[in-house]
Amino acid sequence: MSASLLRTSTIRSALRAVTTPTSRAAGLAGTSFTRGKATLPDLPYDYGALEPAISGQIMELHHSKHHQTYVNSYNEASEKLEAAQSQSDIATQIALQPLINFHGGGHINHTLFWENLAPKNAGGGELPSGQLGKAIDQAYGGLEKFKGEFNKALAGLQGSGWTWLVKDNVTGSITIKTYANQDPVVGQFKPLLGIDAWEHAYYLQYQNRKAEYFKAVWDVINWKVAEKRFG
Repeated sequence: MSASLLRTSTIRSALRAVTTPTSRAAGLAGTSFTRGKATLPDLPYDYGALEPAISGQIMELHHSKHHQTYVNSYNEASEKLEAAQSQSDIATQIALQPLINFHGGGHINHTLFWENLAPKNAGGGELPSGQLGKAIDQAYGGLEKFKGEFNKALAGLQGSGWTWLVKDNVTGSITIKTYANQDPVVGQFKPLLGIDAWEHAYYLQYQNRKAEYFKAVWDVINWKVAEKRFG
């Protein structure tokens, strides 16, 4: 199998891996599928629940428009890929790889991102505890130093992308990694906590003051979800 086809197989496997058996009606932000198609997950909080850190207007546009576009485009490209596979059309399969990777990655990343957020009255901004808290202390010398390193990585992104706290599946250690565009965290690393550095995640509220967004978003980070992923 070629490297490009293997990458798409990895993306599609990752999409299946983050699927939850819970229906969208239950309001959980797990990646869901309807007859094999990706679907937009419901949020477990209202669009305005993360204010003032993230405005309701941004959340509504980000979720209902941007994320929905990734879902729709992934499904469209996936259908074309399946048709090409049924016809053994390798050239078309290869040509579809960028779309599958980009939109499938966007769906994965945003699904994880919504789960990484919570209103303050539902635990948003509470300090990490347990084994993840200890791992952060050991690796970075405390939460504030970790946040400083994380925000430095966010600010250093050129163009659009994400910064993630990941767990190395081989060593069990944690580290901060940046990913361009919508490249998802797959393979050796497991995503624990990610922050979206695309302009659509903050510009309507913060304009060119993205450093303020990087600082404010920690007030609504859901560390409990990150702790469960770490375990």
